[in-house]
Amino acid sequence: MAYERHTVLRSLHDLGLAAWFGGTLMGAVGVNKAASEARDPSERTRLSSIGWGAWRPVQAAAVAAHLVGSVGLLRADRGRVAVQSDARANTAVKTVLTAAALGATAASGVLGVKVEQRSPAPAATATEPSAETPQDAAAAQQALKPLQWVSPALTGALIVLAAHQSEQQRTASPVRGAVGEGLLAVKGAMLRSTALRRAA
Repeated sequence: MAYERHTVLRSLHDLGLAAWFGGTLMGAVGVNKAASEARDPSERTRLSSIGWGAWRPVQAAAVAAHLVGSVGLLRADRGRVAVQSDARANTAVKTVLTAAALGATAASGVLGVKVEQRSPAPAATATEPSAETPQDAAAAQQALKPLQWVSPALTGALIVLAAHQSEQQRTASPVRGAVGEGLLAVKGAMLRSTALRRAA
């Protein structure tokens, strides 16, 4: 029996997701931290905005690649998803988390643009306003502070679910899985029979 390969779709899915996760995590950990170390308080929002602005088109490409790969794989695996309850559950959870990650990423982008539009503006850190920060930029920063961790958390969870999906797909079909279990059962019975004969 021949099994279809979907290397391009899997590559788009995995590379897009890896870039999406890694970029948002690096931004929260590295870009914002580095910008917060600027000696001039008005440079902190400007420098973080430069970093996030440079990442924005790359992130858009990564998200698009992941979505193309995800939809393509779902279409290719629709038969397995239809008959396997664990595959259906994984797909449902992945879909919800993907939508949530898209929402968090979009919201972060909108808030980041608001901060960027008021940069340079005095701030305590890249995501914490000071008393001198303009009110609209301060509100955006306050929203960004927790939100910056949401996208890497959600995309990290998607990576775990993708790994779980790969484990589910190691058995290429339910029939192949049943044959494997049957062969293991026969082998176990033969070993027990041999042990009983030796004991006798």
